[in-house]
Amino acid sequence: MDRMTLLSPTGHLGFTPIETGSFYAGVARRPDALIADSGSCDIGPYPLGADVQHSPLDWQRHDLEVMLVESRRLGVPMIIGSAADTGSNRGVDLFVRLTEEIAARRALPPFRLAAVSAEVDRDDLLARLRHARVSGLAGRPDLTPDIVERTDHIVAMMGVEPILAALDGGADVIICGRSCDDAIYAALPLRAGFPRAQAFFAGKILECASLCAEPFMAKETVLGTVSAEGVEFEPMHPQQRCTPASVAGHTLYEREDAYGHALPGGALDLRECVYEQVDERRTRVRGARWIEHPVYTVKLEGAGKVGERAIAFVAIRDPMAIAELETVLGWARRKVWERHGTPEKGAYELFLHIYGRDGVMGEWEPRRDFRAHEVGVVVEAVAPTQEQAMDIAALAQRNVFFARFPGARGTAGVAALPFDEVLPARPGYTWTINHLLPLSDPLELFPIRYIDVGAPVPAGGKH
Repeated sequence: MDRMTLLSPTGHLGFTPIETGSFYAGVARRPDALIADSGSCDIGPYPLGADVQHSPLDWQRHDLEVMLVESRRLGVPMIIGSAADTGSNRGVDLFVRLTEEIAARRALPPFRLAAVSAEVDRDDLLARLRHARVSGLAGRPDLTPDIVERTDHIVAMMGVEPILAALDGGADVIICGRSCDDAIYAALPLRAGFPRAQAFFAGKILECASLCAEPFMAKETVLGTVSAEGVEFEPMHPQQRCTPASVAGHTLYEREDAYGHALPGGALDLRECVYEQVDERRTRVRGARWIEHPVYTVKLEGAGKVGERAIAFVAIRDPMAIAELETVLGWARRKVWERHGTPEKGAYELFLHIYGRDGVMGEWEPRRDFRAHEVGVVVEAVAPTQEQAMDIAALAQRNVFFARFPGARGTAGVAALPFDEVLPARPGYTWTINHLLPLSDPLELFPIRYIDVGAPVPAGGKH
């Protein structure tokens, strides 16, 4: 092939339903594959740790159906990465079941499905730790057995090799466990003989679909075309366009290094990239280079339970209370300490999220010139039991209301309780593992099983 076109309809399948207008416009261009990622760390550690899905089942079913029906009509591969938000075995099994149900209900012709698992057994990982260093990312220390023991679920982020193996096994539809977002797009261009740098650069830009275009519109479809000239990007929504600025801007998305992009087995060097406007709506990029790493590594993600949670809400409009906000919050914290001890002694956590000041950015908020006429305080408590978490959250909420501070004039509290109740929340989980595991074989953690969907069952037996 001298050109390959990949359709990307969403940056997270099921997170909100695919916008079908631009999707069908992209399908009309007869792409060579339909590809979508379905997982992210952005949703926090709870879904992986608890092994539950984050996105509504109906939305996931919707997105799978529109993609599956059109991929089978076109006769091109469909590849889904990080199934059901986390890419655990549960997620892969769920998407396999949904795919089979959709195929039966829509009476689709038979096709071969490959399910690629990515969940890592804790005992297997502990055994690997005895022979290999598993280095931490983002400042974390090396992985140790006690960290593994505190982890409920672990997944490994696969590269292109398991996907290539599934394609070689005759798969028409591939449901992957946790995957490198770029890899699910890079596999087919690599298999067609395109350079590794171009294949992975296509994946880097396409993995979030229309976030590489302007103006901002999420969940719209984008086409990426890999050729000898480079990689070309074109949005399918008529009011969007891919420009050098929008595409180059997306290379910075979720990046610590503006010029380097680490991947399983190597990295992209983006220093020599050239961004060219092809026409009003298309941009072509060339110049990315692939740097092979001497040791093949995959990223591990793991999450473990911390405790039970409860939340409450307080709103403050009193200007004197806002001026003495730290005193107000300090009063609430001390009242919790009096009853439950300090967090270190009581084995609990209390968070007071201040919306209107730094509720989004926290300590990273660069603006310290805090001026607001009202603030909202979200109280979050994490404790060993739900009863204790509810008690801590209620105590903090009500003592914001009753706080004492210099200059206070009111006699009936300084805050409003729009929702005068404490709500039980889902359990608290934390990211325990964010590490690089060296592999001698890129396939060793990612078993593949094949299912012939819609194939006739032999008389008197099973497939």
